[in-house]
Order: sequence, then structure tokens, then C-alpha cells
Amino acid sequence: MEIFQGLSEEELQELQAYLQPLEVKKKEVLFSEGDPPEWLYLVLRGRVKITKLSQEGKEVILEVVRPGEPFGAVAVLKGFPYPANAVAMEDAQLLRLARADLLRLLDRFPSLLQSVLGHLGERLRDSHEMLKSIALEKVHARVAALLLKLAEKTSTKTPQGLRIDLKLTKQDIAEMVGTTVETSIRTMSALKRQGLVAEQQGYIVIRDPEGLRRLAP
Repeated sequence: MEIFQGLSEEELQELQAYLQPLEVKKKEVLFSEGDPPEWLYLVLRGRVKITKLSQEGKEVILEVVRPGEPFGAVAVLKGFPYPANAVAMEDAQLLRLARADLLRLLDRFPSLLQSVLGHLGERLRDSHEMLKSIALEKVHARVAALLLKLAEKTSTKTPQGLRIDLKLTKQDIAEMVGTTVETSIRTMSALKRQGLVAEQQGYIVIRDPEGLRRLAP
């Protein structure tokens, strides 16, 4: 995991004693907005979505946490309630680290503190960009930007194009860009007709990245 790469073998062995394994089922809630910040979580297998409810009561996905990534760190470090919800998108295997243990380890290992702070900076920037896009951009621009961002994070080159290595439903896309499922379906259909994207065994394939960039904000 990237946030632990600065630690020595001896430090990793010490850290391992504090990490608790956790198995969760699809749709299981890890924490809800307003819960006390008891744990830092890390994903080993599966995906977890970080969500908030809009003023209209619609779920908006702020982030999809993939294997190798932590979540819940902002609240744990600052000591305020979790600012969003964390829900398993599929059966997942996690590790969790108690807040008191994390703070003790950060004090002992400056390289871990630096790594966690760097990760938080990237996470906050991404969340800010996502919320700004939802507030200001049209749906097709938001969807294009989302697909490009996901491809940048996790994708595979195929003869058909750049395959995003996440199986996303139209519901997932709608929640990530703050729109309805019906609008998400229409937007994806339009992108397919324009030859910008395709679907391959449940995966989205970007056929024309430059075309998507012209649509994205």
C-alpha cells in the first residue's frame, strides 16, 4: 500500500500488530455521516464508495476507494465525526486501524505521517474538483470528466481502447456525477453513438480519449 511505502521492514512488522482484518458484504455500511471517527480503513479486496446525500435526498458518490487505498483518514486525524458515508460496493476485505493506535504510530514514524498527509491532500483536491463539477458543469461534461479520471486511476489498454477496470452500473455513474439514472443512460448512449466509448463484458471502454477531453470541463 502506497501510504506504507516509506516504512522500513521493522516498522512494517510493528505496524502489522495493530491492523485488524475485516470482511464486509456488498451494501454493508462501514460508517455513516456523523459517526465518531473510531477507525482508519484500508481496502485489500473489493471496492468501497464514499457518499453524501444532496439537498434533494439523492445519493452522490464522492469517491470509489480501490484496493490499496485508505479511507476515513480526515476524520480520524482531525477528531471530528465522519463527514460522509462509507458503503461496500461489493463483498470486500479490509484492514482497520484504531484512531488511538494510528495517532501513536504517526508520532513514532514521521515518514508515515508525511505519506498520510500527502494522500489527504490528493483526496481533498479530488473531492473539491468533483463537487465543483457537479455544481457548474453539464451532465455530459461531468460524465466525460469522470470516465477520464477513472481511466487515469485504473485502466488497461485493449485493441478496442482504454478499458476502465471497474464494473460500473448506470446507477453508479449517476450517483458519481449527481444526476438521475435515466439521464446517465441517455448520456452514455449518446457517447456510444458518437464513438467515444463502448461497453465490453460489463466494462466501459474509452475509444476516443481526445474526444472525451473536448467534452470534459
